[in-house]
Amino acid sequence: MDAKPNPNIRCRMAPSPTGPLHLGTARTTLTNWLFARANGGNFVMRIEDTDTERSKPEFEKDIIDGLRRLGLDWDEGPDVGGPYGPYRQSERLDLYEKYLKILLEKGSAYYCYCTKEELDAERTKQEAAKQAPRYSGRCRIAPPTGREPQVIRFKTPEERLAFNDMIRGRIEFDLALSGDIVIAKNTRSPLYNFAVVVDDSEMKISHIIRGEEHIANTPKQIAMQRALGFETPKYAHLPLILNPDRSKLSKRFVETSMSNYFDLGFLSTALMNFIALLGWHPKDDREILMPDDLIKEFKIERVQKAGAIFNEEKLEWLNAEHIKLMPDQKLLELLRPFLAQAGVEAGDTPLLKLIEIEKTRMKTLRDFSANTDFFFAAPEYKPDLLIWKDTPRPQIKTNFEAIIQVLGSLPEHEFTRTGLETALKALTDDLGRGEVLWPLRVALSGKKASPGPFEILWVMGKDEALRRVKAAIKAL
Repeated sequence: MDAKPNPNIRCRMAPSPTGPLHLGTARTTLTNWLFARANGGNFVMRIEDTDTERSKPEFEKDIIDGLRRLGLDWDEGPDVGGPYGPYRQSERLDLYEKYLKILLEKGSAYYCYCTKEELDAERTKQEAAKQAPRYSGRCRIAPPTGREPQVIRFKTPEERLAFNDMIRGRIEFDLALSGDIVIAKNTRSPLYNFAVVVDDSEMKISHIIRGEEHIANTPKQIAMQRALGFETPKYAHLPLILNPDRSKLSKRFVETSMSNYFDLGFLSTALMNFIALLGWHPKDDREILMPDDLIKEFKIERVQKAGAIFNEEKLEWLNAEHIKLMPDQKLLELLRPFLAQAGVEAGDTPLLKLIEIEKTRMKTLRDFSANTDFFFAAPEYKPDLLIWKDTPRPQIKTNFEAIIQVLGSLPEHEFTRTGLETALKALTDDLGRGEVLWPLRVALSGKKASPGPFEILWVMGKDEALRRVKAAIKAL
């Protein structure tokens, strides 16, 4: 449920295809998407692929596919038309060259001739003197002659620059501490801090929402915007996602690649729900939220400043709740790849019955085939598992024989959960529920924990159930 259209609000996500889609990128993308949708704005996708050595088509595909799988869409960007898209930085080099030449002509940028060895020596001296490393500006003051330029630097104004962050309030920097930063290798090879300034202006981006690791880049980019006569967008910097021990998110504690979560059987709606709650919460503190709920409730002001703790137990709980809310037929379609991996072949009718009795016990889609494997192949188990408390084995055999008589005489149309419970009630009243139902459930499932015997019988059917009870008698 998108808000009333507001063309003045334009957000973007600009991933670099130098690795697969990870949790941090997914959270930043989702936040931009929610802000745009909640305010009726446009959401733009831009691929920042000017790092030709590290950017790979397979990583771009993984990012695009992963975001779409998460349930996110964009109005402009890769594979989408529109007045400004699609966007890939590698296709925009003429544009960057145009603005680099403007800065050079204005004297706001200059060629630097210093070699890596000279810069390393300069840095070593600064560190020895306990000074903050920064470029001395030697080529700005007195450029050498007869040498090849190495990079293009921006003349960073030596002033204090402040901006208002929508999450953190006023942030102020002393630009004099930055020195003249490198903005391009040459006029056809821009670096991040410059290219992003040009792209955001050309694409009319109104709000830049990104991770807090970019805070230090913001004043440099604002300085370049001013030098080029660009408008300055509004900024918001999201808190870091932290490991349970409050260290920076790493694979040592959690999976960081989004594809792994899909492979593990997490629903897109549950992942979206969980990721949205990393550093944000709705006004009423509800936790189970569908995409439309998130759009309706999202306010950037409710994003916290402190780091967001990744809680895997909460993710599993949310996923289980979303599974419970999903219609059985839709859940079946999502389960098919996992069933195929497990080598399960069955018709829709028994599978839908299984879903009905299993969906409240599932944390992930992968759980389904693991929890229901005994329906598709006779289970192996130790005979001692059939024993209820201290019931003697002969008594359990006798109880099984009574169960066979009841099930064998029950008409097929009464082989329902209610019909089965009614049919076995006399036995459970006479012999005890545990003495009858525990051995019966184990004989059918071979597991310590499984759905109840009436649910299993209903799905399994009379013939297979009788075979398994007779096998249990032999095992005893």
